[in-house]
Amino acid sequence: MDNSKRGSIPMQVDLHLSKTQCATTSEEMKYMQNVPYTSAVGSIMYAVRCTRPDVAFAQNITIRFQQNSGEAHWTAVKNILKYLRNTKDTFLVYGGDPEAELRVNCYCNAGFETDRDETKSQTGYVFVLNRGVVVWKSSKQSTTAQHATEAEYIDAFEAVKEAV
Repeated sequence: MDNSKRGSIPMQVDLHLSKTQCATTSEEMKYMQNVPYTSAVGSIMYAVRCTRPDVAFAQNITIRFQQNSGEAHWTAVKNILKYLRNTKDTFLVYGGDPEAELRVNCYCNAGFETDRDETKSQTGYVFVLNRGVVVWKSSKQSTTAQHATEAEYIDAFEAVKEAV
């Protein structure tokens, strides 16, 4: 992993992880028992909660497979770790100008049917206060959206609930 040039983005664009990629044979299960998947995902979650909201989407996708992960899931986690290593000088800095007028911006986006096993979409939003991130979230939507537009409305609703 130290010599890897990959990891320029937290998750590959066309990567779709699902339960069908979980370990099924006894050899795969034995191999995955020796892989620190849960520990790595937990470490990534700590980074997301503290200073790295940029990997929240990828972390939220990989955390779904902790009970029975496969090689594709482990490869996705390693890619997140490589990204974090390659961008270790990028992180949130808390602070700001206390004299500036408070300005809050919200950015939100939904990923349509990112969970192919349950046909659920992904919600993601970030609130920025005077150019500093104060709240962020990335999670699977609880309801099934029929269209990408509906997933976006659900995402906007979740962001508005957080704002209120």
